[in-house]
Amino acid sequence: MLLETSYAVGPTKPGIKELSIGQALAEAAAEAPDQKALIAGTADPVQRREWTYQELYENCTRVAHALLTRFQPGERVAVWAPNVPEWIFLEYGCALAGVVLVTVNPSFQAKELAYVLQQSRSAGIFLLPEFRGNRMLKHLEEIQHQCDELREVVRLDEWDDFMASAANSRTSLPKVNPNDACMIQYTSGTTGFPKGALLHHRGLVNNGAHVGDRMGLPYLGTSILYMPLFHTGGCVCGVLGSLGQRACLVLMEMFEPGLALELVETYKGNSMSGVPTMLISLIEHPDFATRDLSSVRCLGSGGSTVPSALVKRLEETLNAPFTIVFGQTECSPVASMTRTDDTLDDKAETLGGPMPHVEVKIIDVDTGETVPINTLGEYCTRGYHVMHGYFDMPEATAEAIDAEGWLHTGDLCSMDERGYTKIEGRLKDMIIRGGENIYPREIEELLFKHHSVGEVAVVGLPSERYGEEVAAFVRATPGESISKHELFSYLREHLSAQKTPRYWFEVGEFPMTGSGKIQKFALREQWQDGQFTEL
Repeated sequence: MLLETSYAVGPTKPGIKELSIGQALAEAAAEAPDQKALIAGTADPVQRREWTYQELYENCTRVAHALLTRFQPGERVAVWAPNVPEWIFLEYGCALAGVVLVTVNPSFQAKELAYVLQQSRSAGIFLLPEFRGNRMLKHLEEIQHQCDELREVVRLDEWDDFMASAANSRTSLPKVNPNDACMIQYTSGTTGFPKGALLHHRGLVNNGAHVGDRMGLPYLGTSILYMPLFHTGGCVCGVLGSLGQRACLVLMEMFEPGLALELVETYKGNSMSGVPTMLISLIEHPDFATRDLSSVRCLGSGGSTVPSALVKRLEETLNAPFTIVFGQTECSPVASMTRTDDTLDDKAETLGGPMPHVEVKIIDVDTGETVPINTLGEYCTRGYHVMHGYFDMPEATAEAIDAEGWLHTGDLCSMDERGYTKIEGRLKDMIIRGGENIYPREIEELLFKHHSVGEVAVVGLPSERYGEEVAAFVRATPGESISKHELFSYLREHLSAQKTPRYWFEVGEFPMTGSGKIQKFALREQWQDGQFTEL
């Protein structure tokens, strides 16, 4: 039936499973015990390790027992590491132990880490001492005294010692309900400061499974995962999407296109998914034409607009259908998604229709009323997938989730008569670079503290490779001069690399609203008109 108003409901199949993440893993181990579940896709094939579903379940059960020698169910435990198998062991182990996993970006610096550990009131942290030059253990030692509730630090390079403590466990695993909280992922809202989305088992188990199903990942297939695990694209769509299909997950520590192509060929990978930046890197790599990629059955992307030329090239080259996901961390994370048999135009220009058991509506941003089809408004969603709320932030939760259970995403969209939506912009002041959310206010606050900066606006400028790049428009303090290199170095002392502006512009006077707010859209228009020269 064709719609007249912008309200749509997803299909009723696949059904909703009332399972915790631990129960879902146990079910998979019972159903496919000898199926390969996880392969560590290291650059050196000699170092690659493998686990069947039965081995993975048994290993994660031991992790849960080891956790319970240190933590109580309901406590928060952070993981600060790249894509290593132990990350996944902790995802499942925490779920089995009833412990809430707090995910931390491995590129974070000391100040960013301190905020996450303090706000989540984490009782423990698992980390590597260093990754890609980021001295993580040193950062932790620097800020540990600021984290009153942090009492346990476990190094992942001493994993065997941690696992040995499972023998000391004297308690049985707790009963974990599907509605229990299981994860905190940090995202942002209207203020631009990070908020911890408190996610639950039911949302993650089912959303991951439904994404894998709609994408077309084969049952007992193989999925190559290079999306970061600290992001829902990795630990939900990747890990739990594979679990739902009893697929083998080949895990890459970090994205490297040449290695990804080798792993697809070696393990006959059925899926190639990632933000557009990753997919572009894959098809531009010299090995793309020489590797046997005939096993690929499904392609996927999300996080930013995917150019139609890229969709067409990938589908034609790999002879596999492409799908686009849309949502946010707060909805576990996917609310709308295209289908494998959608047209090229739909895949490139729309977000698809609602996921199973998910409601979507577009509302007038002033009145809150559902708008007619093909009318711009705010994208809202309701269903099993919506988070419990923001951890320890009741006011922010009330702003995001209304009394009727609708999550207000802050995205400006329109809906057609089929329930397919198109994104037009964002109410929230947020930049999406390479699929990762970057929040301008955090950067602006730091720049304001520099003596040379009188006023600043951080905005996203369009980029073919990353979707958006971070740009800083700066007005100097009277009597001071702006040094791009000085400001860049200053920010890198406090922020991870992807948050540090790529472009810098000096502004004599900002375009302002009548109430005195900087018009960022006007800055973008002026930049597009060539009114700024890069520093």
